[in-house]
Amino acid sequence: MSYRLGVDVGGTFTDVLLVDEDSGITWRAKTASTPSDQSVGVLNGIDKVCAEAGIDRAEVAHVLHGTTVATNAILEGKGATVGLVTTKGFRQVLQIARSFVPGGLAGWIIWPKPEPLAALENTVEVPERVATDGTVVTELDEEATRVALRKLRGNGVEALAVSLINAFANDAHERRIAELAAEELPGVEVSLSSVVLPEMREYERALTTVANGYVQPQVARYVTNLTAQLAAEGVPAELSILRSDGGLSAAGAAIAAPVTMLLSGPAGGVTGAVWVAEQSGHTELLTFDMGGTSTDVALVQNAQARIGRETKVGDLTVRASAVDVRTVGAGGGSIAHVPQLTRALRVGPQSAGAEPGPAAYGKGGTEPTVTDANVVLGYLPSTLAGGEITLDREAARTAVQAVADAMGLESAEAAAAGIIDIVNENMLGGLRLVSVQQGFDPRDFALVAFGGAGPLHANALGKLTGAWPVIVPPSPGVLCALGDATTSARDESARTVLRKLGDLPATEFASVFGELAEAAGRRLVEQGVPADRQTITYSADVRFVGQGNELPIAFDLADGPKGLAAKFDAEHERLFSFTLPVDHELVNARATVTGDRPRVAPIRLDAAGSADPESSGHTRVYVDGEFVEAALFDRLGLRAGHVVTGPAIVTEMDSTTLVLPGHIATTDPSGSLLITPAKEA
Repeated sequence: MSYRLGVDVGGTFTDVLLVDEDSGITWRAKTASTPSDQSVGVLNGIDKVCAEAGIDRAEVAHVLHGTTVATNAILEGKGATVGLVTTKGFRQVLQIARSFVPGGLAGWIIWPKPEPLAALENTVEVPERVATDGTVVTELDEEATRVALRKLRGNGVEALAVSLINAFANDAHERRIAELAAEELPGVEVSLSSVVLPEMREYERALTTVANGYVQPQVARYVTNLTAQLAAEGVPAELSILRSDGGLSAAGAAIAAPVTMLLSGPAGGVTGAVWVAEQSGHTELLTFDMGGTSTDVALVQNAQARIGRETKVGDLTVRASAVDVRTVGAGGGSIAHVPQLTRALRVGPQSAGAEPGPAAYGKGGTEPTVTDANVVLGYLPSTLAGGEITLDREAARTAVQAVADAMGLESAEAAAAGIIDIVNENMLGGLRLVSVQQGFDPRDFALVAFGGAGPLHANALGKLTGAWPVIVPPSPGVLCALGDATTSARDESARTVLRKLGDLPATEFASVFGELAEAAGRRLVEQGVPADRQTITYSADVRFVGQGNELPIAFDLADGPKGLAAKFDAEHERLFSFTLPVDHELVNARATVTGDRPRVAPIRLDAAGSADPESSGHTRVYVDGEFVEAALFDRLGLRAGHVVTGPAIVTEMDSTTLVLPGHIATTDPSGSLLITPAKEA
């Protein structure tokens, strides 16, 4: 008997889910994160869940890990010192960028331009040139290259990125520079643009390659350290890291291409949400993951998460496949404050994190947070995380009262309600980004709410979006770990083609994508996934001839060039309300190969004898400007068909669900709570 273990490290909590690979039975645990060394929190969680399952750590065969190490390295500016090698004449490729300034009309006046990840003094040029068709125009000057590399060695670079013009068409010069770097810069990791992103557009390719080098040493240290710690603590498991697109990479592959795991953590949540929602018969979803520091939202169609071609972290946008997740700086630890200049209440993006955490945690925090507001309103029980955290209600009230005093409000409850309203509006903005602004009506989707804080705000977000039912999965606080444990190995190959679809024969079209699928499949075989257990999907970046931007389109190989063009037209019409009577151009071809999905047994609850569950008591909660009596329910006591009528609070080990007045929560046989307006039931 062997076990798979999913681990998700968040800013406040580390979530762990253990799966029996034979029966599919699961066990869950939640423990405090340890920001100074995340591996400590991971090992604590493994100990806790193994004790609950009654097994020895040695029986864990696979550890599947969603991590924010790469993300945090960029957000905190703590990556490596990167040296960049580029073609002569292109030294300022990162500084020139795309001349795009975010924000409103006057954004260019107040926007502080972020510093490139590779400084200009650490960027060197080498004499060489390759044409767009791959022919060599100017041979690489190896002696000049050695001189340039020695300069970078003198500057103390910790990682090297090589991005030459048109290397996507011919990588010979980049490969030779890597060989020279092994001699001149021994021990320094080298990232080649022809490996990281073999596609056109020199700026995006250079930026993505530099980002790969920037986070690589830190990711390598973390993954190597965690592997060693697992072995030392008697967990002889294979470690795999979740990719931004929701697949898995072996530890070695993750170290080689860490830019593919910048959204590792959020991707696990979307995967888990899709799996859970399918059990209750819903495939069109908005996912809403509210943790301690931030909220991640995404849109799912036909049980498939939308995959984007860009990964955004802070001010950085790199070209790497990722679940189209948008992040809002709103979480349970988000700090409420009242600027003296405007006297208008603000919530976030600053967060109290895990240390010291909200005032209610009793760890020294004094600033008012969203969690403190929920405590003041009576929405949270006296303990969290299975008794690991005891809430200090007086400390929470004192913190929130400071907001009330600053705004001249009559009570802490009024201030707390304002904090909750503002954070809900912030999260609504994120949901609109993935729905309304992409041409989708949120009322056509169900809303899956998870994360430690998500179910508390889920009912309110359902009212704001009109997305019903609101689905609260079983153990919503550890759903990201479930996603980690239920995903499968994945690899991807891409290539720039730049051909008109009308001029591309069907046989050549199939050959291009077949070669890419073969390359990705070969790498998965090296990671232990046999060819007969692989599934291949195809996508392409397509545009009208003459356009400057393209759209990513998923398609079946049997569609051929004409079918791909038709799907592009449909997507272009949906996004922009028009198409053009011109030919289409295939810009980039892409093949994704995925291994088998692991078996996890779905929850099946016994049917309830009646629709009315037994309450465990009552409490006062502040709703719509007044205190009302709310029934309390233990989620472990709910059975299929039970109906919880709001106002009510449903508690469980890792999260708390609030059902507002005028709404009901029906317990689905799969264990999920389905919240809907009572008048529509």
